[in-house]
Amino acid sequence: MATDTTAASRTHTFLRVSIALQTLTLFLQAVSAGLLLSTSYGELLHAVGARVMYGASMLYVLAAILAWRPGGGSLRPIPHASVFLVLASGQVVSGIAHMPSFHVPLGVLMFGLSVLALGRMTTTRPAGRASFRA
Repeated sequence: MATDTTAASRTHTFLRVSIALQTLTLFLQAVSAGLLLSTSYGELLHAVGARVMYGASMLYVLAAILAWRPGGGSLRPIPHASVFLVLASGQVVSGIAHMPSFHVPLGVLMFGLSVLALGRMTTTRPAGRASFRA
């Protein structure tokens, strides 16, 4: 029983870290977008950041699957992570196509949703760690 609780806690932590990494990379993308407009190296930073952000979205999907299947957690994070991956794909396509009227609002939406997901994960307890009151 203790092993199950430890595994659930570990996968829940991995899920939290992956959401935090995704949120951080989205924030850094907003910063690099500002640098894109004002410096010569901003385009390089934004391009590298796009790859890191996409990788963080894929990591979020992997963490959601691992938290569900071996960790015995909820199935709910998997659709959320999958939607983030689809949004990240749209973000990459709209950025490559130079469509700022779609790219910028989608980035703002993704950052907002990521902050909400991060807030939800930090306020909920993993399965099996409920507190008991006497």
